[in-house]
Amino acid sequence: MKIKLLLSLFVVFLMCANSYASFPVKRTVSNVSDSEIVSDTNEVLTPIVSSVAEKNLVVGVLLWFFLGGLAAHRWYYGKPVGWNILFILTLGGLGVWWIIDLINMLSGKF
Repeated sequence: MKIKLLLSLFVVFLMCANSYASFPVKRTVSNVSDSEIVSDTNEVLTPIVSSVAEKNLVVGVLLWFFLGGLAAHRWYYGKPVGWNILFILTLGGLGVWWIIDLINMLSGKF
């Protein structure tokens, strides 16, 4: 009984710790004058915002189909480690989470 309680608390801790970084943060510039940097040569420099390269959908779907139980598609797309481990331990949410991942990949929301 104690082991089940400790494992449950551990899983809850992992979910809480990883949930803070599980969503992408997009930076937008609403006022150009605040983000412009003027150098000595009167050139206007804009800040560089790094972007993540788009992953190939075909590779993601193939990983989902062949190695979906090991969360290979989630590792490929760079999802948080804790959620990937939870995916593996619950067998993809008994298949439900696995199907939702396919729908999100095909709709471009993954």
